[in-house]
Amino acid sequence: MKRLLPLAAFAALFLAGSAQAALFGDSETRQQVNDLKQEMQGRLETVTNGQFELANQLEQMRTENARLRGQLEVLLNEIESLKNRQRDFYVDLDNRVRQIETNIQNAASAQANAAGNTGSTSSGGYEAALGLLREGRAAEALAGFDTYISSHPDSDNLPEAHFWAGTAALQTKNVAAANKYFNTVLGRWPKSAVAPDAMLGLANGQLAINDRRSAQKTLQSLIDRYPSSNAAKTAKQHLSAR
Repeated sequence: MKRLLPLAAFAALFLAGSAQAALFGDSETRQQVNDLKQEMQGRLETVTNGQFELANQLEQMRTENARLRGQLEVLLNEIESLKNRQRDFYVDLDNRVRQIETNIQNAASAQANAAGNTGSTSSGGYEAALGLLREGRAAEALAGFDTYISSHPDSDNLPEAHFWAGTAALQTKNVAAANKYFNTVLGRWPKSAVAPDAMLGLANGQLAINDRRSAQKTLQSLIDRYPSSNAAKTAKQHLSAR
């Protein structure tokens, strides 16, 4: 019996030690599980924050794209409106140009009849240049008006020749040359019948190079300077439409 007691005690101690070892192992495992949970939770929070940030960036991009689309639509509308105004300008100018042509041709015919053959020779180059312009041959017409202007410095048709030269230059998209002819009309013959149209031609040239601010100033000057002219009426219509 004395030997059995120590054996029993030893067994009890062994079981207690095993229990403690098991308890210690379980605690360590739990700590590892907790550490793993915390790590996973940290990663999840990182991913979640990244998703929120990405969502915010996407929303900002959508907002920016919407703003840019709106600006693009405004610009396209302005371009279309500018095209329409330019077309209206040229249509109106063409109508009045035809009326002026008729008046000039009548005056030239009267001058030719009064002056005889000499007068006919003098106005021949001018009429030929007008004919070229009517046919749409603007570059050739411009050369013809230049020749006429240099060959007939004392001609009564010089204001009209400069105006038509400016018109021809504008049709060839030579805005600088057109401005030179139109400004010559306004500087030398401000009371000529074609002076208001020359100023309107200046505005057309400014619109052709998209200088709308200068065009508006020119149109307003046209109204102030020639208030009763047809060109001024056209200028008022276009200014009110802006």
